[in-house]
Amino acid sequence: MSVQDVWNKNEAILQSLIEDIIVTNAQGIVQSVSAATEEVYGVCADKMVGRSVYELEEEGLFTPLATSLVLEKKEKVTFIQTTGEGKKLLITGIPVYGQGELIHIVSYSHDVTELIEMKKYLAQMEDEMARAKSELEMLRDQHLDHEGFIANSSGMKTIIRTAFQVAKVDVNVLLLGETGVGKSHVAKLIHKNSPRKNGPFIEVNCGAIPENLFEAEFFGYEEGSFTGAKKGGKLGLAELADGGTLFLDELGALSLSNQVKVLKLIQEKKFYRVGGTKLRKVDFRLIGATNENLEEAVERKTFREDLYFRLNVVPITIPPLRKRQEDLIPLIKHFVGEFSSKYQLKRILDESVIQQLLAQDWKGNVRELINLIERLVVTSPSSIVTMDHLPESYRRDSYVSLLNDSEESLSEILEQVEKYVLTKSKKKHKTTVKMAQSLGISQPSVVRKLKKYGIE
Repeated sequence: MSVQDVWNKNEAILQSLIEDIIVTNAQGIVQSVSAATEEVYGVCADKMVGRSVYELEEEGLFTPLATSLVLEKKEKVTFIQTTGEGKKLLITGIPVYGQGELIHIVSYSHDVTELIEMKKYLAQMEDEMARAKSELEMLRDQHLDHEGFIANSSGMKTIIRTAFQVAKVDVNVLLLGETGVGKSHVAKLIHKNSPRKNGPFIEVNCGAIPENLFEAEFFGYEEGSFTGAKKGGKLGLAELADGGTLFLDELGALSLSNQVKVLKLIQEKKFYRVGGTKLRKVDFRLIGATNENLEEAVERKTFREDLYFRLNVVPITIPPLRKRQEDLIPLIKHFVGEFSSKYQLKRILDESVIQQLLAQDWKGNVRELINLIERLVVTSPSSIVTMDHLPESYRRDSYVSLLNDSEESLSEILEQVEKYVLTKSKKKHKTTVKMAQSLGISQPSVVRKLKKYGIE
């Protein structure tokens, strides 16, 4: 059989294959192509045969070349090639030797355009899933590191007992109290001691979300639902709370229109994302909180009565710090220790500073106390924090401040002053006898008054 016959036979076999196959010589001149090559590159076979692959690359038919890579490595190569039409091909180039010389280069391809696009899509999905997981973990673990409560006062002890009791069941809880009393901490305490403790704790500050964005943030949205919507849409806070606890803080800040939406969610546990048509279900335990008097808001028609009753199943009112005098010294010592450790600074409050702090009315409650202690720890130039280091507003005469600013009755003010004096005397003197001598009253009176104010 002649060489030409052998070549014709090989050519017939080549044309019978459905894969894209190109055969070049060692100089890169195309000698033969399969029928499938025309469809892959969009060029007739007769316009490729006899031409240099280097010229075809310059014309933008494909890049990079199997020929140059095989010649460089002298072995089988596999790589991704891009066609002039933007297709992605997985190319395999094989060297063919004759009498020890490289005489041909055979390359074949598989269209992997869809696979590459799928890979990109999967990568995007993985990124989105990682983002959602990250956001969920952030929201779940946000500020959940402090489990302990300092509760020496009878009022706070009652609050803690109630919180532990209601934590066992999925009843709606409404936390009431002034700003800074620790409503969010009580909410987290309930969550962490509930059957949902392994689920997310999602805190929604109703007063921090603009009214026109509330629905999108709370319920989430679908892609393209409005200008600026993120690609792929976004999960809402309510959906993130699935399986856990949804904590709605600053409820009084909700507009009437948004109150309707929240009420419907609480009642049905179903919702639509903004721009969505799929009804979604969510399972969460609800805890609400506000520093406003919702009963008065209902009377003023600024808060829906049906929403109020839906929220107010188990109300828990947290007392302000000024009515928790027994908790003040333990709280002060706790936060001094915490911030000293955090900033690696050894700080101790002088006794006069502690007594001055005991006389404050703490309008900002525990939050104000935390901010002040942190400030004192980091700004004091010495290990002993003295009166000179206190901000001016905390150094003014406590009694004058009490008389000028307090809205309490005279008897209540006098009781606070008496308690302050007794507490100060108790710190200074070791026995009730010495306290009586110092204060100019009888020892039984000292004992009785200490018991009255719970001073230990």
